[in-house]
Amino acid sequence: MPVKTFTVVLHKEQDIYVAECPEVGTVSQGLTIDEAVENLREATELYLEEFPMQTTTKPLITTFEATVNA
Repeated sequence: MPVKTFTVVLHKEQDIYVAECPEVGTVSQGLTIDEAVENLREATELYLEEFPMQTTTKPLITTFEATVNA
């Protein structure tokens, strides 16, 4: 089977790390970064078994500023 590289976006929520794959839309979590990424890899592989990707394009990732009331 071919191997593809996907993007992982991580953020911490209290005591867990949440990992998201923007190309596929899968999300998972773990107590460590490594665990969150591994769980996301597994979730993404399972998802792609049911819903194969037609094309693979890299997402455009950028930043923006917003006013936050403190």
